[in-house]
Amino acid sequence: MKWTVKKLQCNDTKFTLACALFFTVLNALFIQRSWALIAPAHLHEFLFAASVPLVLFCGWVIVFSLLNIPFIRKPLLIFLTMGCAGATYFMFTYGAVIDQNMIVNVFETNSQEATALVTPQMILWIAIAGVIPSLILALTRIHSGKWWYTLLMRLASILGALLIIILIASVFYKDYASLFRNNKSIVKMVTPANYVSAMMKYTKNRWFAGDQTLVRMGEDAHKGPVILGQAKKTVLVLVIGEASRAENYSLNGYGRDTNPELAKQNMINFPRASSCGTETAVSVPCMFSGMPRKKYDPDLAHHQEGLLDVLGHAGINLLWRENDGGCKGACDRIPHTDMTQWKLDQFCKDKSCIDDADLYRLDNVLDGLKQDSVLVIHLMGSHGPAYYQRYPQAYRKFTPTCDTNQIQDCDHQALINTYDNTILYTDSVLGKTIDALKARQSTMNTALIYLSDHGESLGENGIYLHGTPYLLAPEQQTHIPFMFWLSPDYMKNYGVDEPCLRNLAAKNAVSQDNLYSTVMGMMNVKSAVYQPQMDLLTTCRKS
Repeated sequence: MKWTVKKLQCNDTKFTLACALFFTVLNALFIQRSWALIAPAHLHEFLFAASVPLVLFCGWVIVFSLLNIPFIRKPLLIFLTMGCAGATYFMFTYGAVIDQNMIVNVFETNSQEATALVTPQMILWIAIAGVIPSLILALTRIHSGKWWYTLLMRLASILGALLIIILIASVFYKDYASLFRNNKSIVKMVTPANYVSAMMKYTKNRWFAGDQTLVRMGEDAHKGPVILGQAKKTVLVLVIGEASRAENYSLNGYGRDTNPELAKQNMINFPRASSCGTETAVSVPCMFSGMPRKKYDPDLAHHQEGLLDVLGHAGINLLWRENDGGCKGACDRIPHTDMTQWKLDQFCKDKSCIDDADLYRLDNVLDGLKQDSVLVIHLMGSHGPAYYQRYPQAYRKFTPTCDTNQIQDCDHQALINTYDNTILYTDSVLGKTIDALKARQSTMNTALIYLSDHGESLGENGIYLHGTPYLLAPEQQTHIPFMFWLSPDYMKNYGVDEPCLRNLAAKNAVSQDNLYSTVMGMMNVKSAVYQPQMDLLTTCRKS
């Protein structure tokens, strides 16, 4: 050990250069993706491609020359190294892009979701790319020498690196400008800059965002004459799916019969529906906020009343049933229950439940309603990567399956089979919910809305799961299922023209932006915040 420690030593300049080289190597994916986009065919392009790692190395030389402060440098670099190990694992394995929304997911995920992502491959990766370099770093002795000499050498390193960058820019400036302008996501592949920047933005927005006083919305909300004139109470069930992509729904033309139950239920299906975000932490609060996707402000949504608050102001009874790690603020001020805490051994294992848990004693809940109500059911749905754990054995229809959370190692068809089984099971859960509403038509005007929070990538173009920045996300992550079931009495008593609504659904593109006013309209809630043009049923209500 004495020999080892003696050998692990270097001067200040070599330490800075070694750090710069190490973090350049850690950015191999960024370099590889840059080269793929450049696709060199001529000498100029080959030289441009060769300059990418050199510019990156010079950039790190400047950064680490500034950060190379005694007593701080080792803890800081160990933190950066471990963070890079985690970031690069998810980037290489799932094609993830590290940005602020991804950091939100990290901080707001629960233990069950986090555990599902831990694999032997991940542990090995972090050990090799993070733990071992951190140990070497901790054991390395750095000789600074005289302070003026150290300072002089750092200034020389910074000036030398700047000079090289300037020389490269003088030749390839237009090439770099074009590369980054046309491929904006590539910048988010530079680590640790990507996750450090994202963490700083998250910290600022969460804890240093200024006045967080609750902004009240729709306090003028009240029930309209239609719902007040009903002899029966009105009950709307809003089911929010998880990671469910529309293209795998047979109702949308998918070749497999993944919706046998919904096909029996006279659904009104909107085949061209899009999400507000590509992750739960964005889409769920967005769809309940009343803000359109293009103007959505997550910080404002965090301390502003949403759809459920407005319904509450109108005297609508509310309940949220949770099976997907939380409502992300959408249900904070209404009654809500986490079904994973009910210890339902027939549905749950290791704090993770299949979605039948959301239907536990649903009959009792419905029979106990004494007034007009909206019940929100948040499904676990198709939450990855452990898709095989999202459905009971009886729904293992499509085989062979990918029975592991290391989905990138599975045969692609086996992965699709497993995912399709999750859709098949969701179809069953929705069918049971509709059947429960049908059984109570004599005492209730009943209706159901189902939509997913976002879609999912299953290896297309090397991308898995979800969370890609919206402007760059593949359609699989933004194209979602969105459909209605309306009981005959609901349509009759609320004047809904069914043929009109079916025609509208077949022709019009819709989104989660429509949910806020559509739910208000379906419950006949009147308020200044209601936007009739966003209510999907407006043009199909008989006057």
